[in-house]
Amino acid sequence: MRTVDVEERRARLALRHRLAPVARVATPVEAAAALVGLHATDPASVYLSALARVNGFDVPTMERALYDERSLLKILGMRRTMFVVPRDLAAVVHASCTVAIAARERRRDIAMLESAGIADAARWLADAEAATVAALTRRGEAVATELTKDVPALALQIPVGQGKKWQGTIGMSTRVLFLLSMEGRIVRARPRGSWISSQYRWTALDRWVPGGLEPWDVEAARAELVRRWLAAYGPATVRDVEWWTGWTLGETRKAIAALGTVEVDLDGMPGLLLGDDVEPTPTPEPWLAFLPALDPTVMGWAARDWYLGPHRAPLFDTNGNAGPTIWWSGRVVGGWAQRADGRIAWRLLEDVGSDAEGAAELAAAKLEAWIGGVRITPRFRTPLEKELATG
Repeated sequence: MRTVDVEERRARLALRHRLAPVARVATPVEAAAALVGLHATDPASVYLSALARVNGFDVPTMERALYDERSLLKILGMRRTMFVVPRDLAAVVHASCTVAIAARERRRDIAMLESAGIADAARWLADAEAATVAALTRRGEAVATELTKDVPALALQIPVGQGKKWQGTIGMSTRVLFLLSMEGRIVRARPRGSWISSQYRWTALDRWVPGGLEPWDVEAARAELVRRWLAAYGPATVRDVEWWTGWTLGETRKAIAALGTVEVDLDGMPGLLLGDDVEPTPTPEPWLAFLPALDPTVMGWAARDWYLGPHRAPLFDTNGNAGPTIWWSGRVVGGWAQRADGRIAWRLLEDVGSDAEGAAELAAAKLEAWIGGVRITPRFRTPLEKELATG
């Protein structure tokens, strides 16, 4: 059995994730394809993840790909998480992950409506969806507040968590729009504000992408998604694949079985590689990167000790969301944050030598200049990020 030690895994990460200077790419589409999607829960992370991997990257480059060429699409996919993916991958993600998520969310919405006393909740939801799509067709593009003027049903507020500390209400405009997008009927278009805005216009998918997404059989799509993931993140364990996709163990094993994988030894733990991807990987020159919160690399595996080491507590929140990280040659060695005055504050969590410290100083200065007057706060705050941001 071939052994893949930690050093080789870090070398593969550097090259497959386009972080080593020799592996950087020319376009954000290439970066998103290499990573099997860029995490998009935080809009800024999409841009900062691309910045770390794309030569000569700037905001207009990403905006052209997202909103003019539409070669990148936003889609809710793996683990019910928002990603930015190339158009061909969007079809794979939709069939392998999003369709099943949408079915669960529809059942949840109907149950919420029934608990709020809505008679024939399934019909109410279908009528609200049809009216929303019709309103979008008339308008071309619209934000939720504009659609609520056309479709009064979207203004309904549903109580949740009654009697609990977190009780409140959920607006059906949010639920209906999310459900329509998960079912591939509408899509997020341009944001209402700048590149860090979370308020998006919505439009019909057929208008945004003529012809819609390529249809995929669900089993074929799952196998294709795992093939792409193992090419980027392998070697990995079955548990890593299960966690990253958000599937059941049975669904995960079935998708893996459809591929030509080989078992490898990951320092005593069984792992998987694609059968045509077993050649040793050379170690690139030392490299340093400042990666944003929820970057695909730091969130890529369920088992993270081989690149995260002892730094989980300061760099992750209690729900497992990663904050901004500093990487040195394939492992996490520190974190960073943007302060209110725009400065990038950073800290190394271990002694990595003067070369790494000097590279971090230079990278922080470049990042600060690139971000300029924009202020970025991660959606999920982590202990070190909060400390650095206010220190």
